[in-house]
Amino acid sequence: MRHVDEFRSSSTCLRLLKQIRETASVPWVLMDVCGGQTHGLVKSGIEQTLAGVVELIHGPGCPVCVTPAEAIDFAIQLVTEENVLLATFGDMVRVPGSRQSLMQARSMGADVRVIYSPIDAVTLAQQHPDRQVVLFAVGFETTAPATALAVLQASEQRLGNFSLLVSHVRVQPAMEAILQMPDCRVQAFLAAGHVATVTGFHELGSLSDRYHVPVVVTGFEPVDLLMGILDCVEQLEAGSCRVSNQYGRHVQQRGNRAAQAIVERVYQVATTPWRGFGQIVEGGLRLREPFASFDACNRFQSLAETAERDPDVCRAADVMAGRIKPKQCPEFGITCTPDAPRGAPMVSSEGACAAYYRFQNRPPQ
Repeated sequence: MRHVDEFRSSSTCLRLLKQIRETASVPWVLMDVCGGQTHGLVKSGIEQTLAGVVELIHGPGCPVCVTPAEAIDFAIQLVTEENVLLATFGDMVRVPGSRQSLMQARSMGADVRVIYSPIDAVTLAQQHPDRQVVLFAVGFETTAPATALAVLQASEQRLGNFSLLVSHVRVQPAMEAILQMPDCRVQAFLAAGHVATVTGFHELGSLSDRYHVPVVVTGFEPVDLLMGILDCVEQLEAGSCRVSNQYGRHVQQRGNRAAQAIVERVYQVATTPWRGFGQIVEGGLRLREPFASFDACNRFQSLAETAERDPDVCRAADVMAGRIKPKQCPEFGITCTPDAPRGAPMVSSEGACAAYYRFQNRPPQ
């Protein structure tokens, strides 16, 4: 653990907390974009320690949380009405759709497999030539290169029984959508370090300039987060706004060019539905025309046309837009728990509600 010890140093944290308190003349409102940041802030007690100095609200930083219910409904239709083997990541299995989750469908006999890499889905297609294998491809820009590689491998091997249900989303358009909300309170962003590792942060400058908000890229350890908060507060106090990188050990301005090239080859930017947010312009990815035959929505078009639309099953949208904290939801910890989640933020390992439930005192039962 030596490589992270310096980013968990209690003496460094105390020094940064002191600097933040001395710098902030008014309570500033900062939004952490990534679920990993949310967990780090809540687990380490930073949010509570800075109460009254900085208000930390939590954005839509979990791709599982913003996957629309209609996509889950479609996935369930595939495994119950067609000869489909569905492969996806563990968190996705428990997220509720309109009526049930993939886990519930699996308990009734649906063939849903948990994978650890998109290439695993390609392997399943090789091993089961008599079955249609669908990869439920979810995630931010961080996982898109891996699913793009899976498409390229399936294309090279001419696997006619492999396809993707694509639900990849892009973070910056969501940040802009939040800033355009009439009740937006965000004064600065802690931007997602893992996303910037792939995309870089040069394009965030246009968002910072247009909306006059500081945007600071951070990591996930306590020192990373406190350095990002201090940077935001110093900018706000000075009346300035710029993009700053406090995750320099991993993030470069232009990001990972090789990963970007793979994504660019396979995907194109598209207007995409986000759970709780509706359609976000340029908010996601879809397969380019040369790879359209690997699109499960094209392959199973009749089912895609009858998929359910996203219902309002909980206050997840208010949590992910920063309007409320998880504990302000009346269902939190009572009718909505990790064992019986009503919404995606309580399911995902990066969900804000799951973070509060795990690391903060729970309400009386």
